Amino acid sequence: MNKMDTHPLRRSRAFLTVFFKEVRENLRDRRTLISAFVTGPLLTPLLFVMLISFTVNRELDKAEKPLEVPVIGAQYAPNLVNALKAGGVVPKPALANPEQAVREQQADLVLRIAPDYAEAWRKGEPVQVELIYDSSQRDSHTPVERVTDLVQHYARQQGAMRLVARGLSPAVASPVMVAKRDQATAESRAVLMFNMLPYLFVLTIFIGGMYLAIDLTAGERERQSLEPLFANPVPRWKIFLGKLAAICAFSTASLVICLVAFAVVGRFMPTEKLGMEVDLGPSFALHVLLLQLPLIVLLGALQSMVAAFAKSYREAQTYLGLLMMLPILPSIALMVMPIKPQNWMYAVPLLGQHLGILDLVGGKGLDAVPLMLCLAGSAVAALIVALVTMQLYRSERLAISA
Repeated sequence: MNKMDTHPLRRSRAFLTVFFKEVRENLRDRRTLISAFVTGPLLTPLLFVMLISFTVNRELDKAEKPLEVPVIGAQYAPNLVNALKAGGVVPKPALANPEQAVREQQADLVLRIAPDYAEAWRKGEPVQVELIYDSSQRDSHTPVERVTDLVQHYARQQGAMRLVARGLSPAVASPVMVAKRDQATAESRAVLMFNMLPYLFVLTIFIGGMYLAIDLTAGERERQSLEPLFANPVPRWKIFLGKLAAICAFSTASLVICLVAFAVVGRFMPTEKLGMEVDLGPSFALHVLLLQLPLIVLLGALQSMVAAFAKSYREAQTYLGLLMMLPILPSIALMVMPIKPQNWMYAVPLLGQHLGILDLVGGKGLDAVPLMLCLAGSAVAALIVALVTMQLYRSERLAISA
């Protein structure tokens, strides 16, 4: 039994006493330390950057390195085949069953040229080539686009030469030209790739305080140490706030470590190869920390409330494991239903933080009104959940282990 169970707390120092006690005891718990300071804040940035770097480099390799493509009927269109070779395509021998080969991923795509290609070409008639591929295979997208662009470029070039041979300007075939004016900046393009970043931050906060929240409520209840603690002549709300402060301290430390890790490993992401730019440095980290502060309290109070309903440590783990799905909802909603952010959305907990972080990633910055709405909305929600949890702490059933 710990000191809190045997010595009365001084009323004026109850909050700090509970806080330092819980922090000190959980710093000795290896499981809590690994969860709060290693698993989430360090492994998450590392895996995220490795995944992005691997994906980008792989796609760039597919777009730049020689592309092997089985060609059926290459002898019917030698000029087209030569144009493909000039574009980095390496023609391979024909396959007996190209459809089956593509379905079984023996080839990303197969080019088939019809036997009547040469005759139709001499007559000046349109000719057709087939690209056989499987759109459900992710690896096929880049090779298909690459070969399609080469064939279309060859077709435009030959079409222009035919017009010139007939004394006509190639512009006759294109009476309307489309001029694209992309307004995206290098920062705004990065939002597409980093859309899951806000969820990773919230997940880090959640995991950072989860085991502590379980241990300080369901764990102590299972060890039958809550009842002696509640027997002290100290208001229950002070005990709760001390425990909540300890949970928030671990969650905040976890988020800070995660932000520092992203600032370090973010420099190794090859975003510039895709025309993107993202700054995950100190300014970004401070803004994210500010946005997440009321959310840290909200999640800590919510974890404490859920853990208070559990009768055992394992039961609390189950409940909080289900609750962990809550932070991903804003990310899913914005991916399924792309919407223009409105000011009121920043006042919605989780959604406001998600939108605010994406604004920072996109280089827009965060205006005063959205920032205040984000902080106020989450703070009000945190206060409500904390008050509800305080009422649970007043119940004598909380201290009794089943």
